[in-house]
Amino acid sequence: MPRSIRLTLALVAVAVAAAACTPGDTDGEPDGIADLPEATPAEVEAFLAADPRPAVVNVWASWCGPCRAEAPLLTEAHAEYGDVVHFVGIDVQDNQASAKSFIEEFELYIDHFFDPDRAVPAAWGGFGVPITYFVAPDGEILEIHNGIIDERSLVQGIEDLLALDG
Repeated sequence: MPRSIRLTLALVAVAVAAAACTPGDTDGEPDGIADLPEATPAEVEAFLAADPRPAVVNVWASWCGPCRAEAPLLTEAHAEYGDVVHFVGIDVQDNQASAKSFIEEFELYIDHFFDPDRAVPAAWGGFGVPITYFVAPDGEILEIHNGIIDERSLVQGIEDLLALDG
């Protein structure tokens, strides 16, 4: 078989395999996750104020490599501390389909908001993505961690929040 035909068949096989691996329905939307609600900084602050727990608020985007690297850590932290700390994600400069795929991929089933214009980080401070905010129950931002967060920094931030009660 000539090399050009083998190459063409190989490319067709890769395309078919890739199409079969696409998550979600035929419309390209992931299953089971509703669109993330778009929210202003004031709406996010009101949402946090309605919960008496301190909060870890993570700003992320599906296209962000460091966000993808830290997502499993946030999933684990939520599993461990989710009863006493409110975990919230804010997806920025993204699209709904990619955001929902990211949430499903990392099983990051926490409260999420959609912020296509980066209004929340613009109002709260911080730069780039990811950003992690540690927020006291009264709404005061106690710490802003710019960039990928490691396990030690995340646990220390959470422990600092929990020490506010004791």
